[in-house]
Amino acid sequence: MRSTEEKGKETSSPKEIWKECLSIIKDNIPFIAYNTWFLPIRPLSLVGTKLKIQVPNSFFIEWIEEHYNTLISKTIKQVIGNDAELVYVIYDDGELFPPITETIEEEKPKRKTESLPEKEFDSYLNPRYNFDNFIKGESNQLARAAAIAIAKNPGETSFNPLFVYGGVGLGKTHLIQAIGNGVLEKFPEKRVVYLSSDIFTVEFVEAIQNNTVNDFSNFYKSMDVLIIDDIQFLIGKEKTQDLFFHIFNTLHQLGKQIVLSSDKPPKDLLGLNERLISRFQWGLTADIQPPDFETRIAILKNKSESYGIEISNEILEYIAHNITSNIRELEGCLIKLLANSSLNSKEINLELAKKTVREISTSRETNISIEYITKIVCESFGVEENKVREKNRRKEVVMARQVAMYLSKKLTRSSLKTIGLHFGGRDHSTVIHAFNSIDNLMNEDEHLKETVDTIRNKIELGVA
Repeated sequence: MRSTEEKGKETSSPKEIWKECLSIIKDNIPFIAYNTWFLPIRPLSLVGTKLKIQVPNSFFIEWIEEHYNTLISKTIKQVIGNDAELVYVIYDDGELFPPITETIEEEKPKRKTESLPEKEFDSYLNPRYNFDNFIKGESNQLARAAAIAIAKNPGETSFNPLFVYGGVGLGKTHLIQAIGNGVLEKFPEKRVVYLSSDIFTVEFVEAIQNNTVNDFSNFYKSMDVLIIDDIQFLIGKEKTQDLFFHIFNTLHQLGKQIVLSSDKPPKDLLGLNERLISRFQWGLTADIQPPDFETRIAILKNKSESYGIEISNEILEYIAHNITSNIRELEGCLIKLLANSSLNSKEINLELAKKTVREISTSRETNISIEYITKIVCESFGVEENKVREKNRRKEVVMARQVAMYLSKKLTRSSLKTIGLHFGGRDHSTVIHAFNSIDNLMNEDEHLKETVDTIRNKIELGVA
């Protein structure tokens, strides 16, 4: 026979029952976690001991069950009884999930669906970026050591966030993606995502247009490791900064790992919100400097071995002495040397190395333009330049257009809008789609990767 108190529970409304549950839950978790994962929940019905609640999306269910299942189970049994059961329903009205406060009147949902398994998502990590092929040197020692420590224990070190900064072509992207790959290798169940801040901004704008800002925000709040490249591109984007601030706070409060990269240290990011700059300095700020001579030699040796070609120390030392600015240019010089040798049927010797270095010194002074990128790409694909600016859907034209957009984003500082204008007035979302498409295809198709890398070297090093 049930007690008078238990009988009273049967006549209570689902709102009253859930409010009582929340009062217990609130005292057992951090304030940020409570606001993020429990306040958005709506109680729907109570039938016997079965409480049905409504959540914004499917990964809410996964997150709550993974992190708070024991707490919730004990709470509902304490409030409803030992036979208590919780049923999740996903809000599905094509609108933003309506806000909830502890004083809101109970409403019936307009339309709902039972929960479905969460869809897979792409981490956008390049598997080639790992710690094994990231050459250690004095110029990157601190950043590399911190990155390895994080990959072994994401969110468990004092390096949260890890903020890596340095000039172009020094290996920042390689290192921060190596963290993500390292985490997934050791913890395949972890939720890890990598993206640049400009892609984050474009996705946010699309979420506003599609009324899916809650889903967008909660997706990134559900990550175990969030890796954002080129965070400096948030400068001037106030609404995006505001959203990222809240995502950052939630993840940090929950002990999740945040990894950021920039071309400058946080204090020099003028135009970025002060509260973001402050948070970026909570963990470890580590710079990557241009590689020293010994590191440059090691990089050249590693790269030549990966190509299966043996090059004398004399030649490697000559290149290392003369190419000092960044890793990308160093590797580019080696590739150009191999190209000069192969295309001209010449032996790789010191004379050819000197000629190659001179060519690079000359081409270094030339600024790369979108027009020049388009010219080289179209020549490589055998496509007329005007075709990539037209509404032409021929396969080879689409491929040339997307590769040109991809390389324009990689090799210039032009905005997405500017790049789109150069290709027939297309909008920024088309550029992002092209970039993601080529980036993904290069991970799957080695031949395409070699083609794009060859074109890039032609553009950067003047091998037309």
